[in-house]
Amino acid sequence: MDTSPITFDWYVNFSWFNAKWGEDAVSKYVTKKTGVNINFIVPAGNEQEKLNTMIASGQLPDFITLGWWEDAVKKMIEGQLVLPLNKLAEKYDIYFFKVADPEKLAWYKQDDRNVCKYPNASSSPKDFAKYKDLKPSNQTFVVRKDIYEAIGSPDMRTPEGFLNALKAAKEKFPTFDGQPLIPLGLHEFTDTGNYSLESYLQNFLAIPMVKDGKLYDRYTDPEYIRWLKTLRKASEMGLLSKDIFIDKDPQIKEKIAQGRYFAMLYQRSDFTQQEQALYSKDPNKIYIAVDGPANSKLDPPTLAGDSISGWTVTLISKNVKDPARAIRFLSYLVSEEGQRDLYLGIKGQTWDTIDGKDQFKPEVLNLLNKDRAQFDQKYGAAFKYWMLMDTNMMLQWVPPTAEPFKQLEDWTKGKTVSFAAFDE
Repeated sequence: MDTSPITFDWYVNFSWFNAKWGEDAVSKYVTKKTGVNINFIVPAGNEQEKLNTMIASGQLPDFITLGWWEDAVKKMIEGQLVLPLNKLAEKYDIYFFKVADPEKLAWYKQDDRNVCKYPNASSSPKDFAKYKDLKPSNQTFVVRKDIYEAIGSPDMRTPEGFLNALKAAKEKFPTFDGQPLIPLGLHEFTDTGNYSLESYLQNFLAIPMVKDGKLYDRYTDPEYIRWLKTLRKASEMGLLSKDIFIDKDPQIKEKIAQGRYFAMLYQRSDFTQQEQALYSKDPNKIYIAVDGPANSKLDPPTLAGDSISGWTVTLISKNVKDPARAIRFLSYLVSEEGQRDLYLGIKGQTWDTIDGKDQFKPEVLNLLNKDRAQFDQKYGAAFKYWMLMDTNMMLQWVPPTAEPFKQLEDWTKGKTVSFAAFDE
């Protein structure tokens, strides 16, 4: 309707996000098609401080993307700092209701009947049942293949086996490329805790969310306490490096790329670039998924799949410079057209219809599988811009998983469950 040039400021509440709009083929194509240019704003340090400062000022950028669980989401909505998407759509763009998922809108509907946020990577219970084998959990326990095999591929499901394996790895390989080996890696510690040591570990231990029809406090479960004490024992034995308590995401990624961790409780999708680089250097020095911490019955883990809340939510600020263009751009991004553009890119350049399927051209797929960083810089496809990605819709275009990622993905199949009912 209007493709005149406009630049939206888009705040992304993740300090590790470093993409720049307009430097790759996809973002240039989207700007040419819609007229929309994006100026990404990312916190340089503490995300919560940056966001709280912006909220206190009452001046927010045009778009805001953050984790659905963040307190700031509630603050922005209750403080009327963001606009209801349904009202914007009614006034400027009825097409939004055609492309937005009604179940996601219903899930995020407030008491006043308004919807102020839209999720990415979200699956309704119906979609979860349909796609869980095609799109299994991200949650993995991984070990470095060469070290794991060198110490005899031990069973790490029990506290004793886990501690013995960490100890054996450290003793046999005290250093790697002149730097100390880190026996265990985790996600970063934040102001509120550590994802690896909370719901993640609880899922590996198959601790239920509900007992006798009531919400269960997983944090007081004896199996969970037992494993926290195991980690305390690991610390006493000198098997927990100080680095894991202070490193932020960029330092963790750098150490994964160097192969410095022996084992990690970590999301497989969070280290694809680093895994790819390790694989291209030496396929024997990659990270592989193995059976990790388990409860005393050795039950298989109950790993989280996509839930209806998604991963992040995107909101439109009341200060938005052009509300009509903003809701239309959001509609485009959640539509199949926008999803195809941000996943596949440009027809004839990055993708074509090959053997009846819309898919990446061979040379583009080759670069994606070999060098994600270079792929992002050159093409910017495959959801480099993930703020509103629909991980179900993209399955029609996704190529078969290649090694070394296939092993990680396959390990989670059959272990994925939906925790959607417990979100929020």
